[in-house]
Amino acid sequence: LADPDIGAVPVAGCTDLMVVDHAQRRTHRAVVDVLRLGELRGIREEAAVLDIGAATSFTELRENASVRAHAPVLVQMAATIGAWQIQNRATLGGNIANASPAGDTLPVLAAAGAQIVLRSTGTGRRVPFTEFYTGYRKSVRRPDELITAVEIPPIIGRQWWRKVGTRRAQAISKIMMAGVRGSEVRIAIGSVAPTVVLATQTAVVLVDGGSMAEAQSALRREIAPIDDLRSTGEYRQQVAENLLAAFWNDTNE
Repeated sequence: LADPDIGAVPVAGCTDLMVVDHAQRRTHRAVVDVLRLGELRGIREEAAVLDIGAATSFTELRENASVRAHAPVLVQMAATIGAWQIQNRATLGGNIANASPAGDTLPVLAAAGAQIVLRSTGTGRRVPFTEFYTGYRKSVRRPDELITAVEIPPIIGRQWWRKVGTRRAQAISKIMMAGVRGSEVRIAIGSVAPTVVLATQTAVVLVDGGSMAEAQSALRREIAPIDDLRSTGEYRQQVAENLLAAFWNDTNE
């Protein structure tokens, strides 16, 4: 999704854009379809880094052998992001650009230590995923830049994903959590703050041998869930604590 002040909006799957346009009765002076640009498609492994084109669909993520081997947590997430029609059409880059705290890809990419590749005419840069968002539906991407790819380094440790919604799939998340447990512990949560939360202090408590109660107390200080149409802040806080306990139990050897 691009800045509405520019002359044209780049579009791919449109599964987010068209919903927002309809709800807000918003129009655009022009749109540019980037879905078929070969440079934005494809999944490659280069020096153990998984390079995923921004226009890659969630069906492609689910079915790709490299993603299954390298980042099964990404496959698990892609299987719950709407119906098959959405998975066939929606793109990884679009979900990131939409910048919704309920975006299912966000906790997974944060926990995976991903980088966002941005390009404009003649220049490019990489931004760590945890530095990409600056606020609610805001990011460091400039109006003249496109998200062209996502790079995921080797994920060392046991991967974990859980989504809580009205249904297991085909529903916007009330809350979701992704985690990696190895020599380093990374815990990322969505729908509990204006942007995705990487719960670093909670992870420190667990790595240092703290109790689950102490970790849950740290988690409460790191998140700020609110009431909205889908849930209440109190519910999200309790579920976040429950998910933390489930992650730690499920990844225990």
